[in-house]
Amino acid sequence: MTIDERKNNNVQNSSIIQNLILENREKLSISGVLDVLSFDDQIVILETELGLLTVKGENLRINKLSLDTAEVIVDGEIYNLGYSEKDFEKKSGGGILNKIFK
Repeated sequence: MTIDERKNNNVQNSSIIQNLILENREKLSISGVLDVLSFDDQIVILETELGLLTVKGENLRINKLSLDTAEVIVDGEIYNLGYSEKDFEKKSGGGILNKIFK
């Protein structure tokens, strides 16, 4: 992605506000959540307004899920947070499962 593309992308996303609040690597509060795509005790994959958010850790559990207010709270030992592009599925020609079963 070029600098110009990033600037244009930032202008388009300027109206979207998403907050991630991590407390002591044990409690993660996330706003702007559209859907929970997958979760277990080691990984939570969320579709957010700014792209797919992957939360990795141990003993993870979803403490609060409110798609009406677009909020999720994840508890557990959180090791990693990572975003991927919002249109990742469109670019790759399928979803996450297609990548796994290639």
